[in-house]
Amino acid sequence: MPPKEPDKRAKPNRTIRRLVIWYRRNAAVTTLVGTATSAASTAASTAGSVAGAATSAATSAANTVLQPLVFDPLRRLQRGLGGPDEDAPINDADRLWVAVDGMGGDHAPGPILEGCLQAVERLPLRVRFVAELDRLQPAVAELGLQEQLDEAVTRGLIELVPSGPSVGMDEEATVVRKKRDASINLAMDLVKQGQATAVYSAGNSGAVMASAIFRLGRLKGVDRPAIGALFPTRDPEQQVLVLDVGANMDCKPEWLHQWALVGNIYSRDVLQVGRPRIGLVNIGEEECKGNDLCLRTYPLLAAESRFTFAGNCEGRDILSGDFDVVVCDGYTGNVLLKFLESVGSVLLDVIKVELPRGRRGKVGSAFLINNLRRIKKRLDHAEHGGALLLGVDGVCVIGHGSSKALSVLSALRLAHSAANHHVMDDLHALSDSAAGAVACG
Repeated sequence: MPPKEPDKRAKPNRTIRRLVIWYRRNAAVTTLVGTATSAASTAASTAGSVAGAATSAATSAANTVLQPLVFDPLRRLQRGLGGPDEDAPINDADRLWVAVDGMGGDHAPGPILEGCLQAVERLPLRVRFVAELDRLQPAVAELGLQEQLDEAVTRGLIELVPSGPSVGMDEEATVVRKKRDASINLAMDLVKQGQATAVYSAGNSGAVMASAIFRLGRLKGVDRPAIGALFPTRDPEQQVLVLDVGANMDCKPEWLHQWALVGNIYSRDVLQVGRPRIGLVNIGEEECKGNDLCLRTYPLLAAESRFTFAGNCEGRDILSGDFDVVVCDGYTGNVLLKFLESVGSVLLDVIKVELPRGRRGKVGSAFLINNLRRIKKRLDHAEHGGALLLGVDGVCVIGHGSSKALSVLSALRLAHSAANHHVMDDLHALSDSAAGAVACG
């Protein structure tokens, strides 16, 4: 009679049983799990590495047991701040100047400056910070940033540029014509004059767009600028550019065609996508579906030879990874953007409610909570920082009105990436070719 083959499942079953027994026998397990979870969160938000030396033997034991089960399999989900490139020394010769509207945003100017101070330490850039100095000084003192600011100014990483009265968040966009010395106007002028490679503002989005059009001008061949936001996809390494997400409520088919051309260049140059797949947001995949705007836009995109048109993109497919750029009117895009902003926190709250309670629930939560936090991080608008205003003659990033330091840092990384990849050169080439085609016609 042949010998009985060993049960391959026996070993992992014994391991699991031993782990459960260990947890049940340790009265302080909930404290240890909480400590390990806190260490995991701190490590993920700073350098994406394992937490530092434990302060007690009990905490060390918890980290040793939980680390391979909680940290390592999830590290690939952690994207954003703290990558290896940001740990490398920065060569000052590689730094690019970025103009920042220090008075734009609900919490300006203090948190905006705080984000800039973090950015110059972690990114190869310098900041020309435009603000009302009499309002900036109290904010600096309140946040305790004076010493850090003085050091950054001495090192030439931040330059303070005084401005006049700023544009309020609730003011009409046209006020930028009256307040000529407003911080947003002076920041745009720095880009126009070549003293900065990009501009960032978390202020009134209508005023930012108006100032960009008046001060920087439109690209030739682009009738209306669009706000393009980067959405996450199921692939942590891939993002999809959605435009417009709020600049133009009522659109023409020609505008969506122009945004597809601009988005194709940005996706190729900055996101490093070889052949970006362009989609048209619609209610169905068929060519005959949709409203009048979609029906008239589809043939324009399908006939374009300068990019790869992948067809209609339903709402469920936007985050699928099947598209690299999708275009829609600003009303639809803004609804998508605001909905996405709520998904991360709602998803985390729902699953927290559904997790088991008691000691076993807390043990199980230790294995799940870090997954959920990283998922929320990928969906959090603060991690993306801002949206690009595409179609104006300069790199312009618009931040969320509620932006604080983390959002500012993320937005400045986006601005630096666009400027560093010389995306404006290809956009100028596109506009020149479009102007030439019109002249020949």
